[in-house]
Amino acid sequence: MKRFTKLSAIVFAALSATVVAAQKGVDTQTQKIRDDAGKTTSRTTDATRTFDWGKDKTKTRERLANPYQLNGRRDGLVMAVQNVLREKKMVIDEAASRPNEGIIITQPFIFGRGQVIATTELKRYGNLAFGDDAWSRGQYSLIIEVQPIDGMRNNISVTAKVEGRSARGLSTEWVTVPSSGLAEEQFLVALVESVTGVSPDDVLKTDPTDQ
Repeated sequence: MKRFTKLSAIVFAALSATVVAAQKGVDTQTQKIRDDAGKTTSRTTDATRTFDWGKDKTKTRERLANPYQLNGRRDGLVMAVQNVLREKKMVIDEAASRPNEGIIITQPFIFGRGQVIATTELKRYGNLAFGDDAWSRGQYSLIIEVQPIDGMRNNISVTAKVEGRSARGLSTEWVTVPSSGLAEEQFLVALVESVTGVSPDDVLKTDPTDQ
């Protein structure tokens, strides 16, 4: 019996020493890993850092004047207006237009269908002053006038009629909303590029401050 007790004591002591040694080894290794990690990952937080996306990545320009002055014969500019409209898939209202007088009117051009898209696009092309978001469609038509100043100078005036199809109750109707100026701007940019060969947006690409 005494012999068994002594043997048990020896085994227990050996196991205890092994466990203690193992624990010390784990603690030392874990601490080393933590120290190394602290050395390699220590940096300021993202909240205090700044990111450089490059100089003037979101350049903008002022919108074109409306009326916009272009040089050329009026009949030539009227033809250019018609060509740009056809390129933009806009249909000219032949009955309402008076090309000989420099007046071109388009049929409505639908730019958004479905409640989500129509509402989003109407907020771009128009100024929605009320909270009716039940729009199912959006459209605009353009009235373009070429007004001569003298023999070679002309003012190009563009007016957009922006409308949204609103579902109110059981009925739907087209509601005219004030234009934001975007439709007029888009047409003028296309016309200037067609007549002069240079887009107004090219000014942003050749800014001398970038050199």
